Amino acid sequence: MVSVVQNVAIDCADAYELARFWSRVTGRPLHPEDRPGARETQVPLAEGPVLYFNQVPEPKETKNRIHLCLRPETSREQEVERLLGIGATFVTDHRNPDGSGWAILADPEGNEFCVLRSESDRAAMNS
Repeated sequence: MVSVVQNVAIDCADAYELARFWSRVTGRPLHPEDRPGARETQVPLAEGPVLYFNQVPEPKETKNRIHLCLRPETSREQEVERLLGIGATFVTDHRNPDGSGWAILADPEGNEFCVLRSESDRAAMNS
């Protein structure tokens, strides 16, 4: 027997607003019952677990021990620019001159996540 990951829980100060940001990141809608001011919200992904946002009183203080890694449909560079435009902040650059690597961004509450190379970026590197 095995366990199946049901959701990825993200503690935050404003569950609804952070879920709205991640809804824009993933292109997936919030759960239909979620409303502004909700203490718990969800972004059901097309494949995989649900992103679950849980409002907590304490602020984020240190680096995430678990984070999301995103593989964009467009190029990594285009996706980094798009995410910065919707409210992400740039944290650290791990991109290499040969095109490998990733960029680390943070959501509006400071939760870090990685933007990996897209499949087309990877294919171009291997050709």
